Amino acid sequence: MTDKTLGYWQAKAKEARIHTQAYIDGKRVDAASGETFETINPATGKVLANVASCDTADVNMAVAAARKAFKSGIWADLHPTERGKVMIRWADLIEKHADELAVLETLDMGKPISDATSIDIPASANSIRWYGEAANKVLDEIAPTDPGALAMITREPIGVVAAVVPWNFPLLMACWKLGPALATGNSVVLKPAEQSPLTALRIADLAEEAGIPAGVFNVVPGLGHTAGKALGLHMDVDGLAFTGSTQVGKYFMEYSGQSNLKRIALECGGKSPHIIMDDCPDLDAAAQAAAGAIFFNQGEVCTAGSRLLVDRKIKDEFMAKVLEAAKGWVPGDPLDPKTNLGAIVDDSQYSRVLSYIETAGKDGGKLATGGAAARTETGGYFIQPTIFDGVTPDMTIAKEEIFGPVLAVIEFDGEEEAIEIANNTIYGLAAAVWSKDISRAHRMARALQAGTIWVNCWDPTGDLSIPFGGYKQSGFGRDKSLHALDKYTNLKTTWVQL
Repeated sequence: MTDKTLGYWQAKAKEARIHTQAYIDGKRVDAASGETFETINPATGKVLANVASCDTADVNMAVAAARKAFKSGIWADLHPTERGKVMIRWADLIEKHADELAVLETLDMGKPISDATSIDIPASANSIRWYGEAANKVLDEIAPTDPGALAMITREPIGVVAAVVPWNFPLLMACWKLGPALATGNSVVLKPAEQSPLTALRIADLAEEAGIPAGVFNVVPGLGHTAGKALGLHMDVDGLAFTGSTQVGKYFMEYSGQSNLKRIALECGGKSPHIIMDDCPDLDAAAQAAAGAIFFNQGEVCTAGSRLLVDRKIKDEFMAKVLEAAKGWVPGDPLDPKTNLGAIVDDSQYSRVLSYIETAGKDGGKLATGGAAARTETGGYFIQPTIFDGVTPDMTIAKEEIFGPVLAVIEFDGEEEAIEIANNTIYGLAAAVWSKDISRAHRMARALQAGTIWVNCWDPTGDLSIPFGGYKQSGFGRDKSLHALDKYTNLKTTWVQL
């Protein structure tokens, strides 16, 4: 990274290959309607490209292609080892084109290029490779029976899978779904978020080059209420995996009931509590973690530590350290390798975050730092890292997912109150607790209602062997790990009377 300067990335941005057509049955095609939508560079507010706006007709073509490929067995019946080899080649190609993909991600979504190159693209390739390597290691079972029978339990691909993914980690969230879905033999129709479709469209070329057959992987860019809804209601889609807001996740549940009861897996919103107990073993490390937990990726993270719960006994000392840590997060040009805080994804989200900041002040939150737009001269959508102190659990800022660099600080007295406040939310995606008392840490981890609990750290690893998903209205089903395969396979029992 040290030899890749702002000038290098600016040059890469100018030469980036931008695909604007859908990818269906191995071909680049315009939307049947001819309609397009604009994808915007959030760092400048300027149009990057006009992308095919797929609708029901395009979704129908993509699903038909996926079904045809699935029924042919060209992928589903391929030996798992061979499927794995193709996926590993695909991962290698993603790595080969890492700089190009990183630039597309940064231009499209506004994330710092340093994050795109060190986190997003490597993790995306790793997801495809990990599941490629796992493809021939998922074994079937023989159930215990008496000697007169044989009971076999086998996994089969569910068929045609729709993957509807968000804009905050466009390629990574796609690969979390593509990896296990393809490894188990399914055909996939991917709908990227309309705010950030460019990397999804580009990796279709790489999938084809790697040897994924036509129809097995399709990409339909489009709006949520058109292409997304069409996938949700489609009678020939067997399963749909979604990452995004809780409200949209509920729509997909409704679409499943209105259509064919397709299997739904949801990874939705969060309002994750970051709990600092009075016996926190390292206040400096915790303060750095608290700042990173909310300001990384501009706060546009489903697991963002947006509620900082601090024991009253150490509140003043700890907040001084958090405010100092926040000074290290400065909005800057996303293409500059020195930038660690980029642009908000689009004008709508920008306005939404600023509205929450205004509401927090009206509700009585005490602005400790930030609270305003930044770099307005660029035409882009930048917001200062913002911290509100004196927040109470009933305030809007403490209850609703903001998806921006806005931290709500809440005081508590003791373990019991900390747990009560932490669990007082409709969400349950992640949580963390800092304490040097291992018994207390285990006790609190057990009591916290969330799918992932960190102790004395915040999100330290992207290890794919660890399942990821939520409780309550954060959704159900798991991405990552071998557990993700459950979403994309059916269990079949075959009883043979001997």
